[in-house]
Amino acid sequence: MINNASCTPRFAHFHHPHYHPAYPPISLCPTLLLPRPPLYSLLRPRSPHFRPSLPLMTTPQAATEDSTQPSTRTVRVVVKGRVQGVFYRNWTVENAVQLGLKGWVRNKRDGSVEALFSGNPDAVQEMEQRCRRGPPDAMVTGLQVFPTSDDPGSGFERKRTE
Repeated sequence: MINNASCTPRFAHFHHPHYHPAYPPISLCPTLLLPRPPLYSLLRPRSPHFRPSLPLMTTPQAATEDSTQPSTRTVRVVVKGRVQGVFYRNWTVENAVQLGLKGWVRNKRDGSVEALFSGNPDAVQEMEQRCRRGPPDAMVTGLQVFPTSDDPGSGFERKRTE
């Protein structure tokens, strides 16, 4: 049984004669002084609304495109950061199918995720933007986009790690 009699009231420090706002008080209740696990800041759930967005990165091809877009655009994307073990591939499949894209997604042994997107140029660009943020538990630190002529296949699939 825990005895909380030694705990001070929650806001008692505001009336304490030695209180100074530059030095925030710590709880004097020993039951609340539990240590956090070693990588707590990396493991804690993050709200997607407070996560900084990865700045837009343009490829040389995107800068030289004119108003006459082809009917199909195919790109290979490499996503870096904390993107494995956070359902990034499943999230990518769901989003690509929702946008009507063809291609595939797979984990790489170096910790990144690689994907091939093919379809309407606007849908491919939208998928690139979504990949910059990723699913809620991911932390994207880099995204590289390469134009390609690879065959995307007939649908969108999740491939084995390469």
